[in-house]
Amino acid sequence: MFKVFTASWALLLGMMFLMVGNGVQGTLLGIRGAIEGFSTLQMSVVMSAYFAGFLFGSRMAPEMIRRVGHVRVFAALGSLISAVLILYAAIPDWIVWALLRVLIGFCFSGVYVTAESWLNNTASNENRGQALSLYMIVQMLGIIAAQALINFADPAGFLLFVIPSVLVSLAFAPILLSVSPAPTFGTTKSMSIRELYGVSPLGVVGTFLMGGVFAAMFGMTAVWGTEAGLSVLEISIFTGAIYFGGLIFQYPIGWLSDRMDRRRLLVIVSLIGVAGGAMAVLFDLSFIWLVGVALIIGGISNPLYSLLVAYTNDYLEADQMAAASGGLLFVNGVGAILGPLTIGWLMGVIGPSGFFLFIIVLMMMLVIYAVWRMTQRPSIPVAESGPFAAVSPVVSAATVEAVYTEMAEQQTEST
Repeated sequence: MFKVFTASWALLLGMMFLMVGNGVQGTLLGIRGAIEGFSTLQMSVVMSAYFAGFLFGSRMAPEMIRRVGHVRVFAALGSLISAVLILYAAIPDWIVWALLRVLIGFCFSGVYVTAESWLNNTASNENRGQALSLYMIVQMLGIIAAQALINFADPAGFLLFVIPSVLVSLAFAPILLSVSPAPTFGTTKSMSIRELYGVSPLGVVGTFLMGGVFAAMFGMTAVWGTEAGLSVLEISIFTGAIYFGGLIFQYPIGWLSDRMDRRRLLVIVSLIGVAGGAMAVLFDLSFIWLVGVALIIGGISNPLYSLLVAYTNDYLEADQMAAASGGLLFVNGVGAILGPLTIGWLMGVIGPSGFFLFIIVLMMMLVIYAVWRMTQRPSIPVAESGPFAAVSPVVSAATVEAVYTEMAEQQTEST
């Protein structure tokens, strides 16, 4: 792992700064929107816009890279991200914010594709899995660190928009000045959503539902916190707990995934998430207990995406993984766009509890569908299932393919 870090430290440091900037803007806008007097529905449109831009960017970024190269795409998108972070404070209008969120979502999507291509190129076949795992850990740590940064200045002021803008600008210096050459960029085969559904109906439906849950956590947590009357410090702690839970629960859920029926594990894990959300809806919890709920929901929902990808890959050949991963990312993105809009409507109707109710409903739908699928197709024996890898819905399809290809090779060599 140390050797991987020394070879990729510039890229990883840059991505850490980028994720701090991204984490700050997600939480800060939810808090600042309430200060500016924006309604819950208006803020749901703002938050949903990011995922629309991200989805569009995931389709366009590969073509942009092929046309003008990694370095130009990386530098151009980074400059736009830095500018957008300043413009939020300069133009406090929810329609403008929504348009800026589309743009910044597009830019971050392109940056992720570029960075992951670079990391794939830097790593060797022996350590690529470690490199990508370290990359995803850095992503989570950056978002968690961003929650602490929220407390260093007044959200009603300008400084909290300037700091992430500066960090994003600095993020590109170690990456672009490093000696690593720009990688070649290949194309991957495509797989239609209909074909993907034919391979794994549960994978498609599950990633769609988890897209809504992911958007709830990443986009609407701060909006819920302001509606629930939490302080800025409490909102940052609650949001950080969600991501910390996702970080620490990936390994135990992954360990279980390689040792039991994945559909059964998916049902159990989802029911734990339902129970955690139900506690927040049914009881008037103190803040400490709310943090516990955040750990449960974050610890369940983040690994669920990885579990669904692993389950889907059990029914695929190695050369189909990239195309299938691209399809799953697209379905997840559509769910993420609809998530904040639905939560905004729910919170407008029933109040802050609509945030948790939305998560409960989606996870319960996943439970019901998974149980039904158990009656339609026999389970793959545990010994014949593929490896589990911790992946995020914001990584590219090529990265998911690289992780699983290497893990499958290592599994073959060990046997």
